Amino acid sequence: MSRGFRLDEAKRQGEKLAVDEGNTSFPVDLFAIASKREITIEAIKDAAPGVSAMLLRVGDTYGIFYSTAIPSRGFQRFSIAHELGHYFLEGHVDQIPFDGGIHASRAGTFCRDVFEQEADSFASGLLMPSRLFKRALNGFEDGLAAVKGLAGLCQTSLTATAIRYAELTEAASAVIVSTGKTVDFACMSPAMKSFAKLTWLRPGDLLPKGTLTANFNAQRDQFDEAERNDETELRLWLDGTRSRDVLEEVIGLGRYGKTLTVLTCPDAGGDGEDEEEEDSLRESWTPHF
Repeated sequence: MSRGFRLDEAKRQGEKLAVDEGNTSFPVDLFAIASKREITIEAIKDAAPGVSAMLLRVGDTYGIFYSTAIPSRGFQRFSIAHELGHYFLEGHVDQIPFDGGIHASRAGTFCRDVFEQEADSFASGLLMPSRLFKRALNGFEDGLAAVKGLAGLCQTSLTATAIRYAELTEAASAVIVSTGKTVDFACMSPAMKSFAKLTWLRPGDLLPKGTLTANFNAQRDQFDEAERNDETELRLWLDGTRSRDVLEEVIGLGRYGKTLTVLTCPDAGGDGEDEEEEDSLRESWTPHF
């Protein structure tokens, strides 16, 4: 079974749980889902550095602690949903490590452990089920406005919402998260992938010189959570494309020095997406929230 299939199946299971629990609008009620299984969810202020949440197990009883060290409700909800993924996904509670009855999850890293990746995918599906998400998309303009609006509706972080947006939007769009001069990760919508012979952005790649994002990051200490946007050419970002105008929208992600970029192209078309390259990339890295 491929890693890509396992991640997709985990996401589908998260979506199914949201629907089966009667969630017909956003935000999905995580506490109600946990309460039905007698899982207690509590906030803690003194979690170990880097720990976003913990799944506790005592016999057949489970609980979830989530850290409030990062004061983002969206981040906290994703952390809770991640631990619910460990609880609901088959085999997780038997395979993930418990130290003294506690499994600690750490956010903000690129994790290659398949169980952590699956829990992230489950959380994305649970918090942002595709049918509800696509319906809500119709209420927003393409690009950063949609990401911000949907993040508010779903009560999810901008980063998690942007990735889900790229997966489900019909617009030709790309999402990049960067720190300083380098790319942390990037993903593209199906319409953006349809452009022929794109050179994919990979973690660790240098940001293209002269782009709004590169200039923004060079002055990051002045902007913090400010927003900027400008018209540019897609080929500055993705080699192999014809000359196309693209809107580049940039927003700082707070005190941690990361930047979210959303590229939106007004038209789409090409020779079909390169699924083989996409699967290869997904095997090599997965962002962990």
